[in-house]
Amino acid sequence: MSKLDIITIPDPILREISTPIERVDDDVRQLMDDMLETMYDAPGVGLAAIQVGVPKRLLVLDVADEEEGPKPFFMANPEIVRLGDTTRVHEEGCLSIPGIHVEIERPGDVVVRYVDRRGEPQELAANGLLATAIQHELDHLDGRLIIDFMSRLKRDMVIRKFKKQARVD
Repeated sequence: MSKLDIITIPDPILREISTPIERVDDDVRQLMDDMLETMYDAPGVGLAAIQVGVPKRLLVLDVADEEEGPKPFFMANPEIVRLGDTTRVHEEGCLSIPGIHVEIERPGDVVVRYVDRRGEPQELAANGLLATAIQHELDHLDGRLIIDFMSRLKRDMVIRKFKKQARVD
């Protein structure tokens, strides 16, 4: 396994719509493992392939706390098949927008279909933080970021800050 570089705004790749994974093979499993290592190192609870420069519909998640130990999910071609009726507000951060947190209201539970690391179709009913993380990472696969939930003024301020920072680095 190896750590990958996480892309940050204002890189335009983060706005691309990711394409489906044709099949889960050893290369895809290696990418999953590298993404998981990168996510743990960051540290974060989710990472989409587009965030490491790979515009494919692939994400990794692990919302388990330290006491539980690791419980990673590997999802190729995830799609939400049902959204719950109740909502949940959570302050979300993003590895591609370090230091920025946005309160976002999302459905509190979801059912998601995906292909696992063995290439097998799965369906998962998720709630709480896992449901939020799934929706956050799926947003990435569609080119959507947490700053899109901010007012235009605040979003523009964040983007200007990161553009200025990119010029300095």
